[in-house]
Amino acid sequence: MSLFEADQITKKFAGIHALNNVSMSVDAGELVGLIGPNGAGKTTFFNCVNGITKPDCGRVTFDGRDITRMQVYRRARLGFARTFQRVELFDGMTVRDHLIVASRAHSRKGNLLKDLLLLGRTTAEERAVSDQMLDLLGLTDAADRPIESVTLGQGRLVELGRALMTDPKLLFLDEPSSGLDEHETIEAANTLLRVQREHGTAIVLVDHDVATVERVCSRLFVLDYGTVIASGATAEVLADERVRTAYLGANA
Repeated sequence: MSLFEADQITKKFAGIHALNNVSMSVDAGELVGLIGPNGAGKTTFFNCVNGITKPDCGRVTFDGRDITRMQVYRRARLGFARTFQRVELFDGMTVRDHLIVASRAHSRKGNLLKDLLLLGRTTAEERAVSDQMLDLLGLTDAADRPIESVTLGQGRLVELGRALMTDPKLLFLDEPSSGLDEHETIEAANTLLRVQREHGTAIVLVDHDVATVERVCSRLFVLDYGTVIASGATAEVLADERVRTAYLGANA
């Protein structure tokens, strides 16, 4: 049985199909890609399966449980996590602070307002756990730097780390390489592979960088105009003529 299944997810806006009977499955520990041109419905799909947007019809199951109507925070407690296209970090906090606050919010051991105001005291255990995450992300040298001073690539890694501090079974990543240069993109891809290997986290990756998708994803789903036009092994999907026409360009 798959860890995650989305079955026949449909969503209309002003009578227009943003998603039309979209289905996807992800096994435990699997790294799956979701690609498609701008406006294909990728972010809408993420929003529907994460509970931010209510689908018009369809069913979402996680670990054998129907979560279609479940609230976002309850899905998070089951093991859902997500990053967004736009980097959302808190000025005045260090890289380490972001990780510790995320861990406390997940465990419900801290006071979120107090933590955001940096009034909470860091324990030795929290520091040790954050050190492990910083090492995994390659951010040890930036641990105590203010978030305003890190690069965009480092900021995206902080977002990834913040999501991982909630110990998710399934992680949705929305354009994690957006705005990164070639070196940062390669480093981000290597980090995803380490996360999958060392944490066993299942990942659904949306990314426009075909090289990254090809490198890290075992399977792909391709959306075009809200419909899945291809799915299967990564190499086979990228060679599909419909995908090359819709996503890579007619002459690719």
